Amino acid sequence: MRSILITGGGGFIGSNFILYFLQKYPHYRLINVDSLTYAGDLENLQGVEHYENYIFIKGDICDKDFIENIFTHYAIDFVIHFAAQSHVDNSIKNPSAFIETNINGTFNLLHTAYLSWFETPNKPKKDKEHCIFHHISTDEVFGSLGESGYFSESTPYAPNSPYSASKASSDMLVRSYHHTYGLKTFITNCSNNYGPKQHDEKLIPTIIRNALAGKGIPIYGDGHNIRDWLFVEDHCRAIDAVFHSCYFGESFNIGGNCERTNLEIATQICSILDSTAPKANGESYQNQITFVQDRAGHDRRYAIDSSKIQKMLGWKPEENFESGLEKTLKWYFQKYKV
Repeated sequence: MRSILITGGGGFIGSNFILYFLQKYPHYRLINVDSLTYAGDLENLQGVEHYENYIFIKGDICDKDFIENIFTHYAIDFVIHFAAQSHVDNSIKNPSAFIETNINGTFNLLHTAYLSWFETPNKPKKDKEHCIFHHISTDEVFGSLGESGYFSESTPYAPNSPYSASKASSDMLVRSYHHTYGLKTFITNCSNNYGPKQHDEKLIPTIIRNALAGKGIPIYGDGHNIRDWLFVEDHCRAIDAVFHSCYFGESFNIGGNCERTNLEIATQICSILDSTAPKANGESYQNQITFVQDRAGHDRRYAIDSSKIQKMLGWKPEENFESGLEKTLKWYFQKYKV
């Protein structure tokens, strides 16, 4: 049984991916390493107790000795690296944490993988020729788009926040370990994910939570910042397709083909809540939408061109925004006991 080190598996995307992967692939052993900071929660992993091929270990990816011990003890064959500080607002307030985790942590994983899998650059150890390092990244590394156009894999990097700069840096490190040392790597850059188990700080959970609590629903600036929205399970299927491919050294953009402004998202969720959980006084939840001071350096528009992964690997999103949002709201209704 080959072992996959999953970093950040207690977080939103990582936890969804682990449950998806355990159900589909019983022949892998998954070792989930997460430091369980504010965004990681073992509650997200309810159901893993049914799988004997799953192991959780609390620890920090920046801890060199800890990661070396994981590679040695569990004979790690593959890494799927989700762990990251990811909230842009937090990166503006405390950028050093993002440099430490997203850059230094990624370097520690890469170099430990190299030392574990290779004799010298481009010369794998015996029985380590199959080893793979798959790095999960973001479309924010590409910066901001105007009213038209899309990010492709050849779009120049132009990060505009400490968060996106730290992810761009980690992407470059992964690329360098492929070209210099011969690691079999993948980089996947995804658009905005949504779905069950997302941290409360993110846009869609914030809208739902504040709406149901009768609080103001904060929308930055004029609300017309545009994002491409990707349902988390569609993202899991895309990672699966890339991980099991042979396009080593390649990057793949993963998007939901679903552009919405932040204001459109808030309005649509409020409209659904008006029907499914109407207020006793008959007022619309839309009355709670409040415009707040814009985020510093707020990118105006992201949009992903996913044609490469669609053509090369046959992946495309199965959920449209309406069906994905229905599943998301159902989960949050359960969480907030609506």
